[in-house]
Amino acid sequence: MKLSVFSPVLADMPLSDALAFLRDLGAEQMELGCGGYPGTAHADINVLSESDAEIKKVNDAFAQNELTVSALSVHGNGVHPNKEIAKKATNELIAAIKTARKLGTDKIVTFSGCPGDKTSSCPNWITCAWPNDYSELLEWQWNEVLIPYWKKIADIADGEGVKICLEMHPGFSVYGVESMLKLRNAVGKAVGANLDPSHLIWQGVDIPEAVKALGDSIYFFHAKDTAINEAKTKVNGVLDTKSYANILERSWLFRTVGYGDADFKKTISALAAVGYTGSISIEHEDSLMPPKEGLSKAVKYLKEIIIKDANTANAWWI
Repeated sequence: MKLSVFSPVLADMPLSDALAFLRDLGAEQMELGCGGYPGTAHADINVLSESDAEIKKVNDAFAQNELTVSALSVHGNGVHPNKEIAKKATNELIAAIKTARKLGTDKIVTFSGCPGDKTSSCPNWITCAWPNDYSELLEWQWNEVLIPYWKKIADIADGEGVKICLEMHPGFSVYGVESMLKLRNAVGKAVGANLDPSHLIWQGVDIPEAVKALGDSIYFFHAKDTAINEAKTKVNGVLDTKSYANILERSWLFRTVGYGDADFKKTISALAAVGYTGSISIEHEDSLMPPKEGLSKAVKYLKEIIIKDANTANAWWI
């Protein structure tokens, strides 16, 4: 396993400075946000995909700082009912797929997206089966929109030798283990999971058990934590639309690793047990801790617990 950092947290720094900062912290990789929700502070996939000179600049910056690209991230919604939004997300995704290997990676991190209904202009995330309108709409979203879309993307990814790592995230059609495996089974192994504990733990998911259930479909891992506010959860439940800045009133908050309720030692061990040897990429989104402090603490914590040579482990004492 290798220690990576997701780049948006250092958006106020030029790429070379950000890489130098991560190198000095002890990180080995950067997950490069280059479109969609992660933004283009350090790289723009639309520029990179059209310019070998720009690709060389990025590769040189990484080489000079002795880091590598763990993944290209272009989180977006390619099935958005707004055609312009969907087109932008799809174009960035395809550009990333076709550019990834030139930057030394075969991983693309994004969302599954979420369709609307047959007439809407906004996504419609279905969270219940009744009234029947919802179950019927959910079936339409999957069979008529989501699966056909990802079959086409999976074919492109297969052709480029690239893996799509879908971040399981509420608000999108793939938001947990069951929905992740459902889509993968429908469209093929070019599509797998980016497992981010922070989006699952507040749903009540046991992360090590999720790791075991997903098995070899895990293609990437985000190291981010969530702290559950049990007092608020007991009253209001876990679905919470209040601002992340409303710290004392929310049912849960994102935290840097080690400051929430996820057990990362057990999670890392579960990853090793299912054969995962890839990146452990820190995504810092913490309402209580500024970026550089949070990253420093996260890197120090994870360096002590990640299993560097998980693929060579064996019962040597037998």
